[in-house]
Amino acid sequence: MLRLILNIRSNPKFWFLLLVSMAVVATMLFIGFSYSQPQDTIQVSLDRKTALPPVQEIAGDAYSGPSSNSLRVAIAGVLSPSESLETYQELLGYMGKNLGKQVTLILKPTYAEINDLIRGQRVDLAFVCSLSYVIGHNEFGMELLVAPQIRGETVYYSYLIVPKESNATSLSDLRGGTFAFTDPISNSGYLAPTYQLSLLGESPVSFFSRYIFTYSHDNSIIAIADKLVDGATVDSLVYDRMVVNDPELASETKIIARWGPYGIPPVVIDPMLDPELKQQLLDFFLRIHTLDEGRMILDDLGIDKFVVVSDDIYDSVREMQTKLGW
Repeated sequence: MLRLILNIRSNPKFWFLLLVSMAVVATMLFIGFSYSQPQDTIQVSLDRKTALPPVQEIAGDAYSGPSSNSLRVAIAGVLSPSESLETYQELLGYMGKNLGKQVTLILKPTYAEINDLIRGQRVDLAFVCSLSYVIGHNEFGMELLVAPQIRGETVYYSYLIVPKESNATSLSDLRGGTFAFTDPISNSGYLAPTYQLSLLGESPVSFFSRYIFTYSHDNSIIAIADKLVDGATVDSLVYDRMVVNDPELASETKIIARWGPYGIPPVVIDPMLDPELKQQLLDFFLRIHTLDEGRMILDDLGIDKFVVVSDDIYDSVREMQTKLGW
C-alpha cells in the first residue's frame, strides 16, 4: 500500500477528522513492496494514480551483499513510492544495461533510513536530499558522486505553498493553522521552513496548531490541493515538474514564498565503495547525456546532465543547521 505517513502532533479528534477527509479525496493503492514504518503513524494513501510501471526488482528489508554483477540503489522518499518508481525506473534500467549489472532498487519511507543503509554499506548508490547528505557527510563521510544540472543550475528552492483560495500571502499568515512538513531531515520540507520560523521567534510547535509529516513532496502538494492542510513547504524541482505534468495542481495551489537557493539534491555513495565501481558509476553519469537513449531519459526527467559538484554548494544548508543548533 502506498503510504502517506502522518505524524500527528495533536489530540485524537484531529487525526480522526483528517482520516475522514482523506477517505473522501484519496484512493487507496496497493503495490508490491514492503518496508518498515515509523512508530506511532497513521497510514493513508494520497496517490491519484491507478497503476504502476514494472521495475527490475524492489527490495524491502532484506539486503544482499555486494557482488560483481549487482548494483544496489536506494532512493530517499522525496517522491512517494509510485512516483519514485515511475521517475527512476528508466534511468536505473539503462544504468544496469550500460554497466552490465542487475540493479536492485531499495525504497524506504524516511530519509534517515536511507542514510542508515549507506552507513551500513547495504547500498552502493543513493539519491538523497541535500540535508540528508550534509548529515551523512558529517556523521560518516557520505561522499558526493554527482548532482543533476537542471536548466543550467545545480540549485533548488523551498516553496511555501497554500491552497489557491487561501488568503495567506506569507508564512506569518499561517499562524495557528495546520501545516505539512515532508521529513524530519528534509531541507526544503523541514529545515528551511523551521529556520524561517526561527526568524519570527517561533518554532513549529509554538506557531502551528497542528502539523504532520507526509514523507514525500508530492504527497504534501496533493495535501494542499485537496485542502487537507493550510500550508506546506516542498522541493521546487518536484513542484515545478508536477504542475507541468498535472496542470490541475497549478489551479489548486499557489506559491507564496520561495527560500534559497540551496545545493541541489545529489547522488551519493558510501566512502568505502570499491574504487573501480565508483569510477564506473562516475563515468556513466558524466556521459549519459551524450548517448542517444540516455539523452531521451534525461529529457523525460527534465535534467540537462549530471555534473561533479563541490561540497561547499551545501554550505547554506549547514548555516541554517548551525543557527538552529541542530
